[in-house]
Amino acid sequence: MPKSARMKKEKDPEGRMPLADHLRELRNRLAKAMLAIVVASVVAAFFSQQLMDLLSSPVPKCPPGTSVSDNTGGRCVIIAYQTMLSPFTSTVKVIMLAGLIASSPVWLYQLWAFVAPGLHKSEKKYTYWFAAIAVPLFAAGAYTAYLIMPVSVRVLISITPDVASNFLSLDDLLDFTTRMVLVFGLAFELPLLLIMLNLTGVVTGKRMAGWWRAMVMCTFVFGAVATPSTDPLGMIALAGPIIILYFIAVGFSILNDKRRARSDPDAQLADDEASVLDHTPEPIGALDPVPAARALPEQATGDTDGARAHRTGGYDDIT
Repeated sequence: MPKSARMKKEKDPEGRMPLADHLRELRNRLAKAMLAIVVASVVAAFFSQQLMDLLSSPVPKCPPGTSVSDNTGGRCVIIAYQTMLSPFTSTVKVIMLAGLIASSPVWLYQLWAFVAPGLHKSEKKYTYWFAAIAVPLFAAGAYTAYLIMPVSVRVLISITPDVASNFLSLDDLLDFTTRMVLVFGLAFELPLLLIMLNLTGVVTGKRMAGWWRAMVMCTFVFGAVATPSTDPLGMIALAGPIIILYFIAVGFSILNDKRRARSDPDAQLADDEASVLDHTPEPIGALDPVPAARALPEQATGDTDGARAHRTGGYDDIT
């Protein structure tokens, strides 16, 4: 088929296409996403030094010229590379991470464009809202992690005795920073996930409200385990916003359930639960007379008109 004819071919409104076309579209979407990541990473390479300084800024670094034998105790940290390839690998890691984050609008759109044709109209609407809220929530979580990291690092190094020094590899510092940002960013998405489950009818707001004790307890436990520092500030900084967002999600879900109940009284029923039926019998109106047929057996035997007058609706009284 000529190329122009393929381009003019109408698309299926429901997004259906042969398997080969699906694979071809997936290849094109992945190629565009990878190209965006590569371009963003190349641009980030020109700012690699600024990025390294940004990621290492939460750590109280020792002044230049400080050696391990200076016994700095818990006052500062000496950042160094431990292997010959560490400077290169650390720089590449930071550049790729920055490129992945900077190009996220492009590859998220490519993912959405590949999945969207198979979604219903209501599902597309929910996905738009999910994408619009998920990015600010993740950014808020990442920013919160970046704010508490200096305090967390100071608490961790404060137990160092005065006769020792803190010698930290830059790779370990980058892993620590990345872990904190991802944990906080993904944790802030939990309330949004609960809202999506409510909008799709999986869980009700009333049931979510009944989970609040276990939710508060599990959130604080998660905050204590996920944050690498032993101070309560990191746990509270992670658990506090999540609990607030959780109750916001519960309130939204309850209001959504009430709105759904007004429009559809059977919306809150389970899949195996029958709706309430009204078994009250309705009153029966007057019977309509049925004209008698002209060829009844009684007529054939010679019934008179008087006998026919005792029939109701074409039938004998005894019937």
